[in-house]
Amino acid sequence: MTSKINYRYILFVHLLLFLTISCSQEKTHGIGQIITPNGEILVWLYDETPKHKASFIELANKGYWDSLTFNRVIPDFVAQGGCPDTPEGFNDPEYLLEPEFNDKLLHTYGALGAGRDGNAKKLSARCQFYIVQNKKGLHRLDGDYTIFGKVIQGMDIIDTIVNVDRDSLDAPLTPISLDVNMISMTETELKKIYPNLSK
Repeated sequence: MTSKINYRYILFVHLLLFLTISCSQEKTHGIGQIITPNGEILVWLYDETPKHKASFIELANKGYWDSLTFNRVIPDFVAQGGCPDTPEGFNDPEYLLEPEFNDKLLHTYGALGAGRDGNAKKLSARCQFYIVQNKKGLHRLDGDYTIFGKVIQGMDIIDTIVNVDRDSLDAPLTPISLDVNMISMTETELKKIYPNLSK
């Protein structure tokens, strides 16, 4: 009789402990991390653009961008990085994506977008991304280029990057290297750096 009671008590304690640990585990989110010589940039990726989000995660995890740079930087416009800004960089089918336009995801300050050339279907070159640096936004680009995320920390880094010395093609004279990763953050950690995340 005593052993049955002890067994049930131990089972109950273990169940209670399991439930307590399960309930206390906080939800985590995958965050894009862009490390540059100027500092770290963190980006939130939108669920509303699932193909672009999945593509960014895949290329980040593969280390695709880690040998590349911010190759085009223009004050009051964008910091653009990734594959070379040439016809070849936009023609590889493996790196093209159908657009995912969304009326709520606009070219505001800090928006993360997918580069493309002038193709009629507005296919994104998923190997290239840009960050809007114009504080008033670039709304003339809305509906033409897919916005799939936003900077939640590090816009001061972007502001610095677009103001470096550059050549006639807007490439930095001193290359700005990329180290792009995916990291996990809890909601508590996210709210500390970006209180308006849900907005």
